[in-house]
Amino acid sequence: MTALATPPKNRRENPKATKTGRASKAEYVKEKPSHLSTGILILGALYCLFPVIWVVAAASKDGTELFSTFTLAPSTHLWDNIVELTEYRDGLFWRWMLNTALYAGVGAIVSTWVSALSGYVLAKFDFPGKSGVFKVLLMGVLVPGVILAIPQYLMLAQAGLTNTYWSVLLPQIISPYGIYLARIYAAASVPGDVIEAARTEGAKEMYIFNRIAAPMMLPGLVTIFLFQFVAIWNNFMLPYIMLGDDQLFPITVGLNGLLNQGASAPALYTLVLAGALLSIVPLVIMFLLLQRYWRVDLAAGAVKA
Repeated sequence: MTALATPPKNRRENPKATKTGRASKAEYVKEKPSHLSTGILILGALYCLFPVIWVVAAASKDGTELFSTFTLAPSTHLWDNIVELTEYRDGLFWRWMLNTALYAGVGAIVSTWVSALSGYVLAKFDFPGKSGVFKVLLMGVLVPGVILAIPQYLMLAQAGLTNTYWSVLLPQIISPYGIYLARIYAAASVPGDVIEAARTEGAKEMYIFNRIAAPMMLPGLVTIFLFQFVAIWNNFMLPYIMLGDDQLFPITVGLNGLLNQGASAPALYTLVLAGALLSIVPLVIMFLLLQRYWRVDLAAGAVKA
């Protein structure tokens, strides 16, 4: 008689084994979790969440409690602070919020489309200088955006576009990092056979991109959109340099102005904290709404074996 082979003690067999009784390595699941990895993840999550917890607690206090009570002890004045912030200069804060939504929403949508088209071309087309273009793109990824703020200001000043919405929107359209991500994702998720089949049927190149390639790239494009949306929403240096009219300010520049005024009027500190708390709510909602698009292998099965 031959002895039957048994799986290792620290593994259990997946019930979805093949009919022959053989199971692949993927069909065995480790039972024992890594406590060290779990502990590191918990510490990292607490580290990231601590500023948010602090803002929530501080935004619920009035001016006297802010500097006299325990840092993380909440209070009951959150709604009063929001009402006072809403009444500040006839609702200027909500004008800043709308401006920020315009900059981030329009800028992220246009930038995502440009990044997707550029990445798709770099991944699926061959043309002279393609390698050089990609190398320049990689160098652009390494250049911090703050370095380009002054040259961009000088260029837009020559065109008479400073202190307008365009001065904040136009520099955000081109994202080297977004193009790089789109190229990587297009190369992995858009099969060349599908493109060739569409060309054989007489489809134009823009039709192929918009109707075939872009849907296959959707999870990657959602990631690019979120990166751009958050980057523009939190951007401070570019609008600070470009804008002089507080009616055009985004939330970052507007709250910075309130914070500077707080040195002479400490009551404004509570408005700054309430505004900071409200400013992160759209970002949380955006992540919750779009996380369902983060799926892998969207194009699996698009090419018949």
